[in-house]
Amino acid sequence: MIRLIRVWPSRGWVGLFLLAVCWLFNWMLPNARTSWLFFPLWLGYILLVDALVSARQGNSLWSRSTRKFVLLFCFSAPVWWLFELINLRTANWEYLGRELFTPLQFNLLCTIAFSTVIPAVFETAELIQTFRWTHFCNSGPRVPATPRVFVVLFVAGVAMLVLLLACPKFFYPFTWTSLVLIFEPINHWIGRPHFLQKLRDGDWRIVLSLALGALICGFFWEMWNYYSFPKWVYHTPGTEFLRIFEMPLLGYGGFISFALELYALKNFFWPSGPQIDEQTHH
Repeated sequence: MIRLIRVWPSRGWVGLFLLAVCWLFNWMLPNARTSWLFFPLWLGYILLVDALVSARQGNSLWSRSTRKFVLLFCFSAPVWWLFELINLRTANWEYLGRELFTPLQFNLLCTIAFSTVIPAVFETAELIQTFRWTHFCNSGPRVPATPRVFVVLFVAGVAMLVLLLACPKFFYPFTWTSLVLIFEPINHWIGRPHFLQKLRDGDWRIVLSLALGALICGFFWEMWNYYSFPKWVYHTPGTEFLRIFEMPLLGYGGFISFALELYALKNFFWPSGPQIDEQTHH
């Protein structure tokens, strides 16, 4: 059972300060303020959420290993660049205001900003897992993770990736599903962590927490982006209606599978890295 402890980590105050100041300045200052404020804004969010996790359950990504916590930022940047590479083919989003920077400046600032993506999602997923109601999801439907299932998933993932690259106008949504279907079976075959081993036992907590964590982060990404500059805008044929900020409503569904992709990619490239399901409840 989770109990609330009274110790509030100092990093929580730092995070709250960064969040409040950078949010305010990002929406009030003129010109290209987002290029300098995006990273400290999200760093503030990450530190605040980590402190909340620590206060609720007694440990967190930071407290379990500060080194891995920092390295998670380093790992996050190249992972998101992988999606930027796919976007060169799909052209689903673009950045308004990038002409204000040289290519080197823009890519460097983007790399710094991209470093916050995975820490934000994983921290939020951990926070969700600290709530008791998530325990009802540890005895859900069992998914038969048989050898045939993994083969089918892998073939489907490869087919989606091929269709995505061959005809991005119609199959661009596969950006957010193909990689998890490819890497989840690979992680199983080479003995690395994968969420299907949890679903096989009926434990849906990791999937639920990742999905909700990404949706929460997605809401803040889009909200803070809306009044920012430079900013990103979307080009998603067939779904450009009922927008919440710049993102079409249907686009928010992509955050769910995106979180599972992050989890699968982390386990493949860095299996010894932070695991959001390794915390010990007290």
